[in-house]
Amino acid sequence: MQVLIKISSNLKKYLIFYSIGAIILGWYLGVQFSNFVMGYKAVFSKLIVFFVFFMIYPMMININWLKVKNIAKDPKAVLMSIFYNYILTPIIAFILAKLFIHDEELFLGFLLVMLIPVSSSSVGYTGIVKGSIEVASIAQAINFLLIPVLTPIYFHFIGKGVSIPIPMEQIFKSLLYVVILPIILGVLTRWGLIKAKDENILIKLKPLFSFITLISMLFIIFIIFFLKGKMLLAKVHLVIILGIITLIYLIIALLLETYLNKKIGLSYEEHMGIVFLSTGKNNGTAVAIASLAFGPMVAIPAAVLPIFQIIFLIAYIHMENLIRKYFKNK
Repeated sequence: MQVLIKISSNLKKYLIFYSIGAIILGWYLGVQFSNFVMGYKAVFSKLIVFFVFFMIYPMMININWLKVKNIAKDPKAVLMSIFYNYILTPIIAFILAKLFIHDEELFLGFLLVMLIPVSSSSVGYTGIVKGSIEVASIAQAINFLLIPVLTPIYFHFIGKGVSIPIPMEQIFKSLLYVVILPIILGVLTRWGLIKAKDENILIKLKPLFSFITLISMLFIIFIIFFLKGKMLLAKVHLVIILGIITLIYLIIALLLETYLNKKIGLSYEEHMGIVFLSTGKNNGTAVAIASLAFGPMVAIPAAVLPIFQIIFLIAYIHMENLIRKYFKNK
């Protein structure tokens, strides 16, 4: 377990470099072995679903769903996270996509990843900056539960504005495989572990869960660029455009959320409890839904976004003292 702790710590610390490495390696091999990719595209698409399941499943084991009842004490922070994820973010994302993205598949892919909140690292980031872990855990659980409810509704309306048919049945199936099933099995696994041992077993297994989540995410990124390596080589400008749009979104979202959270009276701890899960996106889940319901091209934004997401959220972490002072000033 000590080895896993060291590996997981290293993966988290240098995640941006590992992500870039997965992109470069996947892209290079995808170009070199493009014929092989075409012959086994269906196999690799199934592999994406496999790895997404094992990215989400450990996260669901770690969530203490009993804490959700604590929202009744002071729901303001959690309600704001829902507002940011499902109202503010879709508005900003739609405007940016309309302004900068002219390829319909990438347009759908960008909106999809923006509608799948709660990055796997959000609670970890909250702990680093001494934010409220309880608020982060409750907000994470509730926002994740809303994904299978709200995503089909949003895409029903998005489909009216594009010529690409929206396969609603496939969207529902993908949500079942990569969101609903991991939640159910995660809850059952958590209950079984606690009943067989005690709650301390979850603390002991946390490094293993973290390792599985991070490794799965890197494999997802690798496979996406492996599948579309040759096509992206001819359209490298699309990756640059997606990067720029992602940066614009993160700047707007972080500034707005910091200002609004102070304005409505949230404490520094509450703010840090929701800001990371309100700006960071669950890229692996978005990749799986895109691959199952649409295709690898729609999954490209979800594979590109983690690089810029990590950079900006880590930069925000380094502004911890400045943000703390901002919230203390009346």
